[in-house]
Amino acid sequence: MGTIANIRDILKTLKHKKPAQKFCPRCASPKLHLSSSLDYWLTPQTYICSECGYQGQLYMELEEEKEQEEKKTNNPT
Repeated sequence: MGTIANIRDILKTLKHKKPAQKFCPRCASPKLHLSSSLDYWLTPQTYICSECGYQGQLYMELEEEKEQEEKKTNNPT
């Protein structure tokens, strides 16, 4: 039962998670945009950085401190 409760808690946090800002993995710039209008629904998401010219499917997300604190209080280890 403990495993099911843990999975339920994880699903609740995923459902209510706000979209995080995306950053370039090469230069950490927030100026990422999708390469075309077909990305996201027809083709894989490919991001382009306006600062350094990075092109790829990987990006970094910055989590808010409040979310990290909630995770620590809900799952003390």
